[in-house]
Amino acid sequence: MESKKSSLASSTPNISPSASGLTQCQGFWIPSRIAPISSIISFQKYFQVLDEDIIVASKPKAGTTWLKALVFTIVNRHFYTLSNTPLNSANPHHLISHFEVNIYRESPNPDLSNIPSPRLFATHLPYPMLADSIKRSYCRIVYITRNPFDIVVSFWHFLRGVHNLPDWSVEDCFEMFCRGEEGYGPFWDHALGYWNMSLEKPSNVLFLRYEEMKEDPVAQTKKLAEFLGFPFSMEEEKTGVVNQIVDFCSFNNLKDLEVNKTGKMAEIILHSNKLYFRSGKVGDYVNYLTPTAVERFNNILEEKLSGSSLTFK
Repeated sequence: MESKKSSLASSTPNISPSASGLTQCQGFWIPSRIAPISSIISFQKYFQVLDEDIIVASKPKAGTTWLKALVFTIVNRHFYTLSNTPLNSANPHHLISHFEVNIYRESPNPDLSNIPSPRLFATHLPYPMLADSIKRSYCRIVYITRNPFDIVVSFWHFLRGVHNLPDWSVEDCFEMFCRGEEGYGPFWDHALGYWNMSLEKPSNVLFLRYEEMKEDPVAQTKKLAEFLGFPFSMEEEKTGVVNQIVDFCSFNNLKDLEVNKTGKMAEIILHSNKLYFRSGKVGDYVNYLTPTAVERFNNILEEKLSGSSLTFK
């Protein structure tokens, strides 16, 4: 088994933000090679939200692919059956595009008026960096977060695969997170921004946890559908529609779809869709990080989140 536990001693070599392709912008570290600052500025300046819009928000490797599949399927379930849904032939990231990585990278002021309502968008940007039109609107934002230790390990595996970095150590990746210098980081500020808004505007911002979705996917999917404005009817629940959607959008099913085994992302960095489906397990970090390392980051989190009601177990 590929496993490399780390105690993360102070002598561990670090990767500088510049060497990682990160640029500090508006208080956060942005992976500007794939999300150019110019694209973000254009998004902030030109995007005009509609109250019916739905935005999937997350840090990378927090469950984005899964959440996109669920949102797309829930919203479009009366247009597609599970046998003819576009998810059978397209990766979820092709069906719900990111503002900063796709939409505003391709054009500084794209015409989005012809997209059928509700329009589905995604972003890895923290809440303070969203367009002002979004913050003033009644659109719905679904945010998913995850145990930060699993994010570290998943992010490490993903970047090593995308950039062919076999020698990049989990120590280096962990140190980036401890400094808050990872993509779209700091982690704590990213999560806290959406957490606070979910408390302030609960009808417009839904805060989901990956672990809770894994533990009870049916209940969480019903909760998600209700929030999105597409609740399941009693008839749908009786006939097993919720369970069918949960099963179809499950990690194992999406991973086994041919498009996610052999397809490729054709945008900024050419890589295989299968890189989005490694493990999906909760608690895999114990195979890579020692209790000492976990305690160290927990202490950082406790300090950074002090004074808020947001916690991570």
